[in-house]
Amino acid sequence: MRDRFGRTIDYMRVSVTDRCNLRCVYCMPAEGVASVPHEQILTFDEIARVCRVGAELGIRRIKLKGGEPLVRRGLPELVGMLKGITGIEQVTLTTNGTLLKEQINGLVSNGLDAVNISIDTLHPERYREVTRGGSVEKALEGLDAAAAVPGLSVKVNCVPLKATGSNLKRTGSNGTEDEEYIRLALLAKEGKADVRFIEMMPIGLGKHFAGRGGDEILGILEKAYGKAEPCTGRLGNGPAEYVQFPGFRRRIGFISAVSHQFCGGCNRVRLTSEGYLKPCLQYERGTDLKTLLRGGAGDPEIRVAMEKAFYEKPAHHQFGVNGQSGENSQGKSCAEEALETKEMSRIGG
Repeated sequence: MRDRFGRTIDYMRVSVTDRCNLRCVYCMPAEGVASVPHEQILTFDEIARVCRVGAELGIRRIKLKGGEPLVRRGLPELVGMLKGITGIEQVTLTTNGTLLKEQINGLVSNGLDAVNISIDTLHPERYREVTRGGSVEKALEGLDAAAAVPGLSVKVNCVPLKATGSNLKRTGSNGTEDEEYIRLALLAKEGKADVRFIEMMPIGLGKHFAGRGGDEILGILEKAYGKAEPCTGRLGNGPAEYVQFPGFRRRIGFISAVSHQFCGGCNRVRLTSEGYLKPCLQYERGTDLKTLLRGGAGDPEIRVAMEKAFYEKPAHHQFGVNGQSGENSQGKSCAEEALETKEMSRIGG
């Protein structure tokens, strides 16, 4: 269906858990966050029911997220349930990859269409620092396992961080982080995956970190690999803009929500693990579907609630280009909307 601004809403990002086996510095505090009791998160049957009603409203693609979705037991079963819904054309997964090697066969056999793996650096020490103890070797094992599956679309997501002002050590022989992104881009050159650079979102702990924009990363990569050519046509489900470097077997993408706002074409809504349907990541507002699901509501009532949420999707977020939320690049206040205060692990960014 279309929202009040004429945008087609056909993509739902579904958080299946708030839990994670890593503690990335911009996503979760070192001590973690209080886990939501298991009985308070949506069951697989409840998720499938919401997605089935969503499919009736025009949802065609579903992305499973967390937290870390692979810490939830039985996730391949959910993939199969969602793939069986009439109208759902694609089910994909975003993961940190450290648990993927052991689960890839079950996911693929149940119909998984694509996987995005979050790897912010290939440098083992910096990876441990950013993730607070994670192993980049385990993430790369997951990447290799996914890349070996014929027909499975694989992407690597990187959130570029500035060491300055973030309490993160510098890496690279030139004293900058530039080498990090040049090395990551080699994954695309070698044909393992498309590599996408995603601007830091100023939500939760992310407000305390300085990110690097897509234009800056593109400049770094062009110095290393030559002039890139823009890719045309729709490539994927979301707002990424892709380029092709000479000699690269796969593409480089950029998701620049802050510096290049793409809200005018936003096609997505989010379902949190606790059952709130959020039309925009930045705002606290959401529709409580769990109460309807557990209160005996029929599909027509759930459909009405979802239609209303889709239709009332905000025109745009208000992330300023200076990285601050609450004011957009034109200086307009967003006081009319309560801003999201939960950490990213709780809202399934």
